[in-house]
Amino acid sequence: MATYEILIADDHPLFRSALHQALTMGLGAEVRLVEVASIAELEGRLDEKADWDLVLLDLNMPGAYGFSGLVLLRGQYPHIPVVMVSAQEDAWVMVRSREFGASGFIPKSSSLETIQAAVREVLDGEVWWPPQAFEAVSVSAEAKAASEGLASLTPQQFRVLTMVCEGLLNKQIAYELSVSEATIKAHVTAIFRKLGVRTRTQAALLLQQLESTSAN
Repeated sequence: MATYEILIADDHPLFRSALHQALTMGLGAEVRLVEVASIAELEGRLDEKADWDLVLLDLNMPGAYGFSGLVLLRGQYPHIPVVMVSAQEDAWVMVRSREFGASGFIPKSSSLETIQAAVREVLDGEVWWPPQAFEAVSVSAEAKAASEGLASLTPQQFRVLTMVCEGLLNKQIAYELSVSEATIKAHVTAIFRKLGVRTRTQAALLLQQLESTSAN
């Protein structure tokens, strides 16, 4: 019998444990689960292996700027379905998840049975959305533009961008990533070109368009 390989990306050990329990009970020997607690760990796993059957992605975790983790996954690994998992259950969060390319949304308040049903549905090639995901909530033009620009970045460029937005200098980023400062300068130039910005402040503001705040 085919084995499903699923990445659980969530920084809360208790909820990772709950997801692990739900999926093990629901899929049994058919599933292999790998847990990560940050966007950096998630990227590491995806660098090693890019043919996961599903990523369950927490909206708010270390290294994520709102929907930036989802946008990165959809841009770099479009063949991998992503289901958002979040304690934020407002309609606009679900609507934005859907418009940014997720295959589903599981509220953290869901029962084990609901989690199992949602995951099975997506593994079968379908989507799974609560009714609120179809309410009339608009995604701003700025957020859509930010999404398209970020989706065009490579994973390494995305790492550099997040460090730029955290206020690190090129020299510090080069040290953290174990590359030359010239390499970082080249990355920053390419990032600015792809995002259509000229300064670090503009880049940070663009990234904030994907923060998990109301679209209104």
